[in-house]
Amino acid sequence: MVNEVGVFTLAELQALAHRWGQHLPSGTTLLLVGALGAGKTTFVQALGAGLGITDVIQSPTFTLLQEYPEGRVPLYHFDLYRLSAADVSELAPQRYWYGEEVELGIVAIEWPDRLPQWPTDYLKLELQRQGDRTHLALTAVGAATVLLPMCLNR
Repeated sequence: MVNEVGVFTLAELQALAHRWGQHLPSGTTLLLVGALGAGKTTFVQALGAGLGITDVIQSPTFTLLQEYPEGRVPLYHFDLYRLSAADVSELAPQRYWYGEEVELGIVAIEWPDRLPQWPTDYLKLELQRQGDRTHLALTAVGAATVLLPMCLNR
């Protein structure tokens, strides 16, 4: 079920993502959907700040994956925009959302439509620009549904 979170100014969207960073548990996977410029990377940057990450969080468009281990929990930020499903398989994002060979953390994946398989538990954020604001809709699947009350509390 899609939950309408609301329409946000840039500052409001950043504040929401920052709060999520303070409260989301390790093992959370965020799938960020939206057109170029919709605010996916901006959301992850504020999420990282909420996790206590002091490094500059940049879009991993060309590096594909940025790892930030120094926060409250690690943040793994993927950008799959330039990849095919076969390329994504080689990247093995499931190692990150299941904590296999890496410390379990929060996984943020931009352009998840490139994934050959999705995790069993995730929050899907659909961001859409509306002038100078961003509309956010949220879908929780599997065990991630327990996170909805915190995520929907503005």
